[in-house]
Amino acid sequence: MSIPQLIISILLFIVLFFGIGFLLNMLLRSTWFMAIIYPIVVIRIVDDVSVFEYITAPISSFSALGSKLISLQIADIVILSAGMAGALLAGLANKVLRSKGYQMF
Repeated sequence: MSIPQLIISILLFIVLFFGIGFLLNMLLRSTWFMAIIYPIVVIRIVDDVSVFEYITAPISSFSALGSKLISLQIADIVILSAGMAGALLAGLANKVLRSKGYQMF
């Protein structure tokens, strides 16, 4: 992955998950909702095992997930971490706005 692709991907993940997190936090009135849901989103992005297989065959599914997470490249880890940062920033922004007196829906 080239450096411009990495920078653009980082910015896109920050903006994407900040926007989604901000809207979800605003609509559901829970400040850290996206930060809690984001690891599930990462698992769905990284792993190709269906949700049903986590219930029926948890040992093989979680071992496959572990091997996929270990085999991630540094660029992938940085991009996914940027998404988590965006989700955390959305929660922080909502918390600050609510403390300043803004009521959202």
